[in-house]
Amino acid sequence: MDLPVWQALTDDLADEAFTVIAVSFDTRAPEQSRPWIEAVNPTYPCLLDPEHEVADLYNMINVPNAVWIDEQGRIVRPAETAGTGDEFRSMVDPGGIPRDDLARMMERRQRYVEAIKEWVRNGADVRATAGRAHTRDDAHAFAHFRFGAWLARHGRDDEARAQLAEARRLKPDSWAFKRQSWELEEVGKAGGPDFWAAVKALGDDAYYPLADI
Repeated sequence: MDLPVWQALTDDLADEAFTVIAVSFDTRAPEQSRPWIEAVNPTYPCLLDPEHEVADLYNMINVPNAVWIDEQGRIVRPAETAGTGDEFRSMVDPGGIPRDDLARMMERRQRYVEAIKEWVRNGADVRATAGRAHTRDDAHAFAHFRFGAWLARHGRDDEARAQLAEARRLKPDSWAFKRQSWELEEVGKAGGPDFWAAVKALGDDAYYPLADI
């Protein structure tokens, strides 16, 4: 979800013990995220995480992802798709997202936001979801990704590509790795032909697994 959605949620829950923390995973140039953040002028914290440390800690594989954490620091709902779905895939066709698909996507987003409000205001029981367990391959993948990103920023492109490729091999379900690798390697860009070809290759598999709300 975009920054204005989180700002509206923050405003609605201003009298509650609730805080949104947004995190940008832009690896190549995190400063490019700053104008988008400043344009919204959010009243909640927005962090720049070019090393994907938050993604590593919570095992996030895509954006937008959300994690619900209670007052005791317990993870109530682990990383999950934050109220969006695969309707965006029709953007590749002329005319963009059909009206019915867009309405369904917006309804799902609102349902997700309302579930957060119900949890915060009324202490509603939350249907726990099974989080993605960290594996040894995950740990190695994040290490290779961070090293590859560092190499790319220091102009060591061939070495960077090898490290980023290994990260993708070890964690093939991470779209965050794919998109940021494309940006770092400057091949096709994150929203370019390579991205759409990879999305199309999913076939009937979901790009955004739906959150169970």
